[in-house]
Amino acid sequence: MTLASIRLELARDKEFPEGSARHGYELKAPLDAAGHIDAAEWKKHRQFCSVRRFWGAEDDEFGHVVRTKSGGWAFHYDIAGAGEDEPGYRFESHAFKPGEYVSITEHDGRTRTFKVMSVT
Repeated sequence: MTLASIRLELARDKEFPEGSARHGYELKAPLDAAGHIDAAEWKKHRQFCSVRRFWGAEDDEFGHVVRTKSGGWAFHYDIAGAGEDEPGYRFESHAFKPGEYVSITEHDGRTRTFKVMSVT
């Protein structure tokens, strides 16, 4: 099993018209040949599937890549289970390849778009 290291950076929006390399996510997850999260490999090794949210001057947040009841993917930061997850929009069908875009609904309920900057 190989975990991919994926870096997402904030794409252009009203607040950041040029996007931002200081705002985003780094995650580790198994990907299939098409660049999709491999659910079978994730299930076997989910304890190693992690996420780090970096947001400018704010403290980094660390958590896990989790599967939702509906079969989607989300980021979960509160291992005790009390916090809200950050769901990825259609992560089950979007490919994680450099240059592609994905959307995440963050803690504040706002959905933001991120560019896949690297996959190693």
